[in-house]
Amino acid sequence: MSQTAETQATASAAASGASATERFQTDKSPYDAVKDTPKERVDTLAREVLAAVHDTIRKHKVTYDEYNALKAWLIQVGHDGEWPLFLDVWVEHVVEEVATDHREGNKGSIEGPYYAPGAPECGPRGAVPMRDDEGGTPLTWTGRVTSTDGRPLAGATVEVWHADADGFYSQFAPGLPEWNLRGTFTVDENGEFEVRTVQPAPYQIPTDGACGKLIAAAGWHAWRPAHIHVKASAPEHELLTAQLYFPGDEHNADDIASAVKPELMLDPKPAADGSGNTVEYSFVLDPTHG
Repeated sequence: MSQTAETQATASAAASGASATERFQTDKSPYDAVKDTPKERVDTLAREVLAAVHDTIRKHKVTYDEYNALKAWLIQVGHDGEWPLFLDVWVEHVVEEVATDHREGNKGSIEGPYYAPGAPECGPRGAVPMRDDEGGTPLTWTGRVTSTDGRPLAGATVEVWHADADGFYSQFAPGLPEWNLRGTFTVDENGEFEVRTVQPAPYQIPTDGACGKLIAAAGWHAWRPAHIHVKASAPEHELLTAQLYFPGDEHNADDIASAVKPELMLDPKPAADGSGNTVEYSFVLDPTHG
């Protein structure tokens, strides 16, 4: 069995969800960030969320059978480790919208559940780690990182990660090299960088777990358009997290994660030497204040 076939045969929503949950618990300290939140705000948020649930129950006359099905489904989401997937697909895009609506620089998008910090350093110009036979059209992406005043941000970092041609992310599916299609680029003195990778393909989020049951029951699709994840950062500037998309993808208009924005659309062109595609896309970062 080939490595790709092995990955496809053994990847599952439960395994992916467990990896995403473990990664989140390892990399995040969510309670520390909100430890000083006033009780009044917690009270307001909790009450309004619950009130919205109560209003839905009353409006649609939810039955006990439906309520028990919901309870069983919520338990299954936890059992499958799919809370990061569920929240990042259906909730995070609104949190991101509210958190960044003040910015003057680039638009961002959701992080998603498959980020892994510490990707290998590739310098200002280089290729992300990939297999010798990595599928996908070669892509050379050039860009620049500047502040909102146009000043180049020398030493800024651009972290890049994306799925392979079969829709799998390294560290969240078996059979893939640890840092496959993940790299960190430190821009040069002019803020410039060059990333060599391959164009990812559209993929479906895992459907054999609890999230898949919701998708099937609601008659939704599970597709995400092809995209490249990125985090651009520089001292004294706000971190930009984004996903970059490709024109012509049939799911740009109905992304299950509702994360596509016009400002995040790439414009790839055939390379002059015929070796895949080239694209230019730069980042403008907002200074931090206070």
